[in-house]
Amino acid sequence: MKSPIKNQLNTVFVHVSDLKRSVKWYCELLGQEFKEENIELPIYNMEINDYTGLILDAGANGTKTVKPSPHPLFNFHTDDIDQAYHFTKDEGFQVVSDLFKFEDLSFFHLKDPDGNIIMVCNG
Repeated sequence: MKSPIKNQLNTVFVHVSDLKRSVKWYCELLGQEFKEENIELPIYNMEINDYTGLILDAGANGTKTVKPSPHPLFNFHTDDIDQAYHFTKDEGFQVVSDLFKFEDLSFFHLKDPDGNIIMVCNG
């Protein structure tokens, strides 16, 4: 039977405890302008290229207790892993791993304000 579910990742939901703080963090990480007036509880839809979206979700009443995974659930792509690594370190993001380099893949991990592990990857 053919599945009615597309082979396409649509949206990643990141559960956050403080929507404003998280929107600011992700905007800074992705080089987007932070506009506090565009934040409306309980979710914020980040501007992301192509098919996959990123929604920061603070829960129905705007406060959520978050239990982050100790492992990355998604990654942001970069064409220059060294530049991305130095940018995040220089800008004060919490980098929680070394820069790992393999033949066809390089990556490192960050923690967002709620402790979610985010991978930055070039492969």
